[in-house]
Amino acid sequence: MNRVTLELIFKHPITQRYLQRSGIAHAVNVAEYAYTFAKQADVNCDLATKAGLLHDIGHYNWYREGEWDFNLYYDNDIHAIKGANRAHKLLIRIGEDPKIAKAIALAILLHTDSYLPEGQLHLSPLQHIVALADKADEEPAGHHHYKKMDKSTALSHLITLDKLIDQDRQTAGSA
Repeated sequence: MNRVTLELIFKHPITQRYLQRSGIAHAVNVAEYAYTFAKQADVNCDLATKAGLLHDIGHYNWYREGEWDFNLYYDNDIHAIKGANRAHKLLIRIGEDPKIAKAIALAILLHTDSYLPEGQLHLSPLQHIVALADKADEEPAGHHHYKKMDKSTALSHLITLDKLIDQDRQTAGSA
């Protein structure tokens, strides 16, 4: 079975539609942070980057009077729930292994606590990496969702990550 790449995920119309809402630059930045953190923590970089890229695919636009309302978002948001479902369906549709798609969806589901009741969750290493990567790119009042990156630049970054992941897999296979 061929590996489902970040490039393939990014080019899919569903990804293109929903990444616009949360910001392509933020999604790509989080995928890059996820790669770095996963490599340092000996966590699967392929899964971490995919979850990082898709972590905000469930965002809804919370606007009031034409302006993004961070408090409205924080009080009512369930983007991680919607995103986990969207990402899982997308990944299965494009041929991802179902167990891998589930692990990625769970990391997306648990990347934020914005919709969870108070309390402590015990995250898996992959889930922790994706949450850390998201926080690493976060800016006050959600401004990280407004950073700009054109699609060709984003694709170039993702192809570079795909190459790094392939190199890591080859190195691990020869060890």
